[in-house]
Amino acid sequence: MLHGKTLHLDANAPDEEIIATLKALASLPRWRILQFLSNGAHSVSEVAQALNMPPSTAAAQIRILEEARFLHTELQAASHGLQKICTRTYDNVIVQLPALPEVPANSVEVSMPIGAYTSFEATPTCGLAGETALIGYLDDPISFYEPDRVKAGLIWFRSGYLEYQFPNRLPGSAIPRSLLVSMEICSEAPLHNHNWPSDITLWINGYEIGTWTCPGDFGGQRGRITPQWWDSKDSQYGVLKRWLVNEEGAFIDGHPLSPITIQDLKLDKNRVITVRIGVKPDALHVGGLNLFGRNFGNYPQDLVLRIEYTPGTRHTEHWERDGTRDEPLNEQFVGPSLDPRTTSGTTQAQTTAKGGETKIDQQGPTRATEEIP
Repeated sequence: MLHGKTLHLDANAPDEEIIATLKALASLPRWRILQFLSNGAHSVSEVAQALNMPPSTAAAQIRILEEARFLHTELQAASHGLQKICTRTYDNVIVQLPALPEVPANSVEVSMPIGAYTSFEATPTCGLAGETALIGYLDDPISFYEPDRVKAGLIWFRSGYLEYQFPNRLPGSAIPRSLLVSMEICSEAPLHNHNWPSDITLWINGYEIGTWTCPGDFGGQRGRITPQWWDSKDSQYGVLKRWLVNEEGAFIDGHPLSPITIQDLKLDKNRVITVRIGVKPDALHVGGLNLFGRNFGNYPQDLVLRIEYTPGTRHTEHWERDGTRDEPLNEQFVGPSLDPRTTSGTTQAQTTAKGGETKIDQQGPTRATEEIP
């Protein structure tokens, strides 16, 4: 079993980025530096002395490792000026070898902008950022109602959730075999902090799929596609996580999460698939959440949902209304409203303040009927 923080090198990332990252490991001096830093943080001079390297050589090798995200450095006061302190970022590296793109013949995929949520709950610190500026105000949950929220490239909060409704494009006679949700996420710390665990939970159609503990809020190096206007001290990128539900259970990146199966989600009974991502206020690690869209972080994607299915084998129930035509059951849908002033048949908002924190609690007809913890 792997221990510590793990870097996943995704074969779907640009080839030149993967090659540059692997080249950083293809050096005995850099390998020895990583080995030496496994027991904690050290200054550049300490690394040079321990490994019998000229200080200039040690500094050059450390710079290469930092550019490849294997090290994190920061300046600290010393007896004579400042010194650079080096910390190893990861304990393991998993490389997914490249393969020809595999496009399932029987699948449907929907990409949802991260700002297109239909309900939410947000506790500060929280906010939204677009490609060129903040959306609304910092630590103001009312900003989550801004019309420009649909343009968000980054959304963050201390605890709470974002809920999305995906159109169910599963063909009427098909049997679903798996459902995959992928997103780029990390914890939410003040500025950024690589050691800031957060328990992030996913729900689908009201079922709790499982919880993953993110190790930290990643920064110190600008995300590959993070806009230049975004302060380099803040969260820069996340990790790409894949939540899979199939006939055997629920998994994240291949690791078992829960016994919930694709049959439990009742995709054939619902024209809309509800996906909720959040941090429970009573979680063991309430470390917040950063959700990255296609214009922030390291991966140019939004929230993606994909269903794989077997075609043409499921019986679909219909009913006859006038003796000449069949119509499916449950064809009436009520869309949500994010206007806090409405009180009848739409979403409502309630704001409370305690200890300087503001919390938005949003409920409406699009939520699951059972209470989700």
